[in-house]
Amino acid sequence: MLEIYQEIVDLLARNERGVLATVIQSSGSVPRRTGAKMLIKHDGTFSGTVGGGGIELKVVQTAPEVIRSEQSQILHFDLAEEGEKGAMICGGQVDVLLEPILPLETLYLFGAGHISEAAAKLAKPLGFHIVVVDPRPEFNNAERFPEAESIVEPYTEAFPKLNIGHNSYLVICTPGHVFDEQCLHFAVQTEAKYVGMIGSRKKVKDVKERLIKKGVLPQSLETVFAPIGLEIGAETPYEIAISILAEIVRIKRAA
Repeated sequence: MLEIYQEIVDLLARNERGVLATVIQSSGSVPRRTGAKMLIKHDGTFSGTVGGGGIELKVVQTAPEVIRSEQSQILHFDLAEEGEKGAMICGGQVDVLLEPILPLETLYLFGAGHISEAAAKLAKPLGFHIVVVDPRPEFNNAERFPEAESIVEPYTEAFPKLNIGHNSYLVICTPGHVFDEQCLHFAVQTEAKYVGMIGSRKKVKDVKERLIKKGVLPQSLETVFAPIGLEIGAETPYEIAISILAEIVRIKRAA
């Protein structure tokens, strides 16, 4: 049992997905009792057991659906049934809960200015793990971002160290166009669920055109939210942060 929990920790550390299957109810003659667990990884490999045979076959077959939907499911097995419906000839009944194991949702803030400072404070109660990337220690520090992990390195040096996956949200609001362009170039090559960049429509257009000239595919830029945030007439850093996080929540819940 402890081995499965350690594997879950390792899975999340690699920013990978999986499904934890647990026998939550059993009666009669069954191969495994309540509490038995099995971990199915995103690549189809698994460890542990919830009973073998037809039970585990159905669990493994259902796991990809649970990962895609990010919703738990309960599978019921009547082991006394005959024919194709019968999972095993044991005579009991088993319910198995399938829970998605998903990486922690992480908000990456590129740039440690006033908007990122406000966004970090507002994002923490929303349950995000927050990472701030900015090479300026006078801005990117624990005093200004007590709720975040700070990476105080040049953006291009920080990129390879970032563990960005499907549950990542990227907000680009650096102090300059050149840095915004560097970050966007990196961002569109990731699997991030959300990529947004601050700036006027002209700035966004210019940045995208330069990236296309550098070989970035136009379609990869079409999903970028820029100008960033919902249109609510925001002016102050906190208002802009609210518009950005509202847009992120909309994308998160729509999925």
